[in-house]
Amino acid sequence: MTRVLKNELRAVLEQVVSADGTTIGYRRRGRGPGLILVHGGMQASQHFTKLATALSADFTVYVPDRRGRGLSGPHGADFSVLREVEDLRALVTATGASRVFGLSTGALVVLRTALSTPALDRVALYEPPLSIDGSAPVDWVPRYDREIAAGKSASALVTALKGLKAEPSLFSRIPRFALVPLLALGARLQGAGPADEVPVKALIPTQHFDMRVVGEMADTVMDYAALDARVLLLGGARSAAYLGLALRRLAEVLPHSRTITLPGVGHSAPEDDGAPLVVARALRDFFGAP
Repeated sequence: MTRVLKNELRAVLEQVVSADGTTIGYRRRGRGPGLILVHGGMQASQHFTKLATALSADFTVYVPDRRGRGLSGPHGADFSVLREVEDLRALVTATGASRVFGLSTGALVVLRTALSTPALDRVALYEPPLSIDGSAPVDWVPRYDREIAAGKSASALVTALKGLKAEPSLFSRIPRFALVPLLALGARLQGAGPADEVPVKALIPTQHFDMRVVGEMADTVMDYAALDARVLLLGGARSAAYLGLALRRLAEVLPHSRTITLPGVGHSAPEDDGAPLVVARALRDFFGAP
């Protein structure tokens, strides 16, 4: 299935079918060597619009909705990181792409996929929350799950944002009693939006599954000593310490990697509301624009 989107020039919706039969929908734009962009937690492909547009002059850019979101099918009863690896491998097979970028939990999926997918020879990771001896914070997850079960989406969002501490200065200074109504109002003001975009309220519950990926991949850093692909490790100078620790430990074990720390930005830099053009420059250099 393909159709041209009216609100995104040159973007096309397409889909592949993963190993378990789940449909994985994605946006395609641009022309050139294939490049896949994999979004992070509580996000969908729509959050990489500016990054994809910036890269589309040099690459054919594919941006999937990870399962459980928007254009793609549900997480499924047997969800694990393996399901997401199968999803990404299906997209690699269908597109022939050899370059891939992942943000946050999406970077964990990319990392695990690259280990078993020789076709991926250039891999860029932006701050994967790879837990090292319990470094990634997870103590907030039970409260978040209770709030999701009770239908308190804004409260659950605040719990996740404060618990993850991905950009400490962003939310730590705003007290919960002020942040919850502020985010609830923002979600209401967002409105329905384009039919192919996922509203914030629908994305908040997906963090439960992303935290399962974080848990499954905890303390697996030594696995990646077997990764032959060239790897770019990207991070922001304003991001949380545990994200920097993961990058340093990966740099120690990956046989073909280099690290770039981007000044003045944090964990959200690749997103539309971050600094996507800064990230695009680093990716274009690494992936080798023709």
